[in-house]
Amino acid sequence: MENNQNLNLEKVLYTGKTHTTGGRDGFSKSSDENLNIKLSTPGGNEAGTNPEQLFAAGWSACFIGALGLAARKRKIRLSPETAVDAEVDLCLNDDAYFLQARLNISLPGIDTETAKLLTEEAHQTCPYSKATRGNINVEINII
Repeated sequence: MENNQNLNLEKVLYTGKTHTTGGRDGFSKSSDENLNIKLSTPGGNEAGTNPEQLFAAGWSACFIGALGLAARKRKIRLSPETAVDAEVDLCLNDDAYFLQARLNISLPGIDTETAKLLTEEAHQTCPYSKATRGNINVEINII
């Protein structure tokens, strides 16, 4: 069990809490019960979602928020059709599992140079991007 003494608790804005049983073939529920899902293994035929899908969903939602902050700084309005298609791969090399990811960014109505600028800034400020930086391979594409 990790010791929480090094965590900066006075600036916590929100804590997501889940209870998971059964691992990849189990169930996960949030403390507020807004999330209550059956888990499954990636690529399997059984009902449920897998951790890679959940990670991709969280990262893409957070990244859109970071894009919005970058755009507001420049007084740019993002289209409601702004989208991030996140792809999180579960990989195996020898006997070691690892993740890699692609974020495919769609910024309708934004020119390519501005889209690149907003995307680069979002990747620097998005908490998911910060958490993965230097830990997994990440490819970012503007589509």
